[in-house]
Amino acid sequence: MSAAICLAPARTIIYPKGGGHLWVYLQWALGLRALGYRVIWLEGIDPRDPKRRDPRELVTTLQRHLEPYGLAESLALFSLNDEPLPPDVAERTLDLAEAAEADLLLNLWHSLPTPVVRRFRRSAFVDTDPGLVQIWMTTGELRVAPHDIYFTVGETVGTPAARFPDCGLRWHYTPPPVFLPEWPPAPAESGAPYTTVAHWWGGSVRFGGEHVSGDKQAGFLEYAQLPARSPVPLEQAICLGRFYEEWRARLEPLGWTIREAWDISATPEQYRAYIQRSRGEFSCAKPTYVKLATSWMSDRTACFLASGKPAVVQHTGPSRYLPDGEGLFRFRTMDEAVRALARVEADYERHCRLARALAEEYFDTRRVVGRVLEQALAEHVGQSSRLAI
Repeated sequence: MSAAICLAPARTIIYPKGGGHLWVYLQWALGLRALGYRVIWLEGIDPRDPKRRDPRELVTTLQRHLEPYGLAESLALFSLNDEPLPPDVAERTLDLAEAAEADLLLNLWHSLPTPVVRRFRRSAFVDTDPGLVQIWMTTGELRVAPHDIYFTVGETVGTPAARFPDCGLRWHYTPPPVFLPEWPPAPAESGAPYTTVAHWWGGSVRFGGEHVSGDKQAGFLEYAQLPARSPVPLEQAICLGRFYEEWRARLEPLGWTIREAWDISATPEQYRAYIQRSRGEFSCAKPTYVKLATSWMSDRTACFLASGKPAVVQHTGPSRYLPDGEGLFRFRTMDEAVRALARVEADYERHCRLARALAEEYFDTRRVVGRVLEQALAEHVGQSSRLAI
């Protein structure tokens, strides 16, 4: 029987219209399965949901999203409080006891309860919000459960280049993965814009006497005048809730096209189609990623690259491997952003090929997840051997 890995996403079950959010974890799950592992998808649910969301509907929607990828039967649930799950919900899913039989918990949710993590014989935490997580841990705003090993998608985390603490932990870097068979190169539609898909809110931190915003909205405001300086069409698909119309009224007169993210990315398939119809990506980062020099790169950008789409994205810190002008351009200023878009357009087909090559070399899920598992499980084997001696 194949080994089992329990994957704990950051609550996709309560974000039924977050197709892009779901893809973050699908990349890992599909890579695990391609490597021969049985995958268990673990979600926490609140039977007393203060927003009165029906758990039956939430489970049905998530299983419907997972079904095309062969993962609907892999869903396991646990209660986030002392109240048991409704019987007709529990009978449709695995439970925590079954999930805890897995050989490894691969946890991508920083708030997974400690008692849940302790149920597993071996656990690995993957930080997808570098800088913010470490500062919140330092200030006590966040208590990440103890894990056996810690990974992060921020290249500088735990290194002298980081402008934030390491929390006394050893962090292992991993790029964000993309499952290449599900993200083949695709030609852009005629007249397609450079796009991005984003949820604006990212929290904020006060550290070292300074307040740093984590809202991507603030980052984009610095580049609001970009359409006036570049002939390429630019579009944002954003989730802003009640502030959407205000943002659209502010940006569209400047030349941006603004779309409601839920209209174009409510399912994983819609999200993928939107990216693959685009000409490329243009995106700013959360100010925290820039200010703290996290060397973060978005999982969304990896999807653009895999699709053969050049990406022009904001520089977030030094990288040992990311280029700044071959399929991927990382800008620090408005002038650099303008020049990057011009360079892509001057040799567009070449940069499309280079984008896909980057994804194949650095972000291929099989390689990325394979390295994570090798480190997570090898340490366990080594510790077991030392104990035996």
